[in-house]
Amino acid sequence: MIETSLEGIEKMIQAIDPVRYASTRNYIDGNVTRLSPYISRGVISTKSVLKAVLNKSGWAESEKLIQELAWRDYYQQIWIAKKDQINEDLRQPQPDVRNYQMPASVLLAGTGIASIDSTINELYETGYMHNHCRMYVASLTCNIARSHWKIPAQWMYYHLLDADWASNACSWQWVAAAFSGKKYYANQENINRYTYSNQEDTFLDVPYERFMNLPVPEVLSELQSPALQTFLPDKHPVVINPAMPTFVYNFYNLDPFWKQEVNGNKVLLLEPSHFKKYPVSKKTIDFVLALSVNIKSIQVYVGEFDDLVREYQITDVHYKEHPTTIHYKGKKEEREWMFPVVKGYYPSFFAYWKKCGKIMKFSGNY
Repeated sequence: MIETSLEGIEKMIQAIDPVRYASTRNYIDGNVTRLSPYISRGVISTKSVLKAVLNKSGWAESEKLIQELAWRDYYQQIWIAKKDQINEDLRQPQPDVRNYQMPASVLLAGTGIASIDSTINELYETGYMHNHCRMYVASLTCNIARSHWKIPAQWMYYHLLDADWASNACSWQWVAAAFSGKKYYANQENINRYTYSNQEDTFLDVPYERFMNLPVPEVLSELQSPALQTFLPDKHPVVINPAMPTFVYNFYNLDPFWKQEVNGNKVLLLEPSHFKKYPVSKKTIDFVLALSVNIKSIQVYVGEFDDLVREYQITDVHYKEHPTTIHYKGKKEEREWMFPVVKGYYPSFFAYWKKCGKIMKFSGNY
């Protein structure tokens, strides 16, 4: 069972070991934080994790972990700047695309690469996939099977409890060279090293220089489009006190500390239109509902924002800024960022990170 209590999440934050993270994070059993589902759902912010890390370690010991947190904010800034353009190839067309589906063997966890098949089954069972394994799966799908990134990215997003479309879409594009200068490849030796496997004689058991001209393996040639549909809870009436403000929560904002000191109507809005565009699994919806219990007196409304406002004649609405809330009307509040002055589109992470580093140096946290 994945943790959903605030006490348990706080223990996870306090257990962060930046030094061990830096040295082991690429290994399948590495000392990773497992905090991404709570950051993605807005329960905690990257800034709150940054504060906790710097309270126990200095910049030098924590830089790799802070950098990984910054990737998440960076991708969010791209989504804000580019909006729906992140649904298309961002920097250039993905090279050498042969199909716009994905290998059926990836969907069925039957690629023959044991560590990849194992991690796909883990995704289905738990909603988790190690970040390095996500890169392996994306490389296999886009660069070996020559599938365009979008449909397989939607498939992975659907099953991930930490589903963050900006991070997911941009990462797949980075692997596929639609948002990077070259494709990312991992051969069998690399996979064996970081997953502690010893598989040999697979179609990935080749030197890196052979990947560019590698024919699509037979096991990846059968294509399929995954059926992705979100099953939301049944719609039930909510109770709205018109004399109080209404605070709207959603898939990307389940912050239990937001407005906790203010009396108001608290509504978790689950919009069918959002989940039609960005479908997620039942496991993910159940996770969202379990996390929402941490917000005192919250009610769940299944319907569109405009329907909620009209049906209950709500006039004082408050919500957090996010690319998925641009159609909301009311008082918009800024999310909490690690580096709030570093905004806008940067063509590369390292241009963004360089600016963030200057902020850290100026603040004296180096």
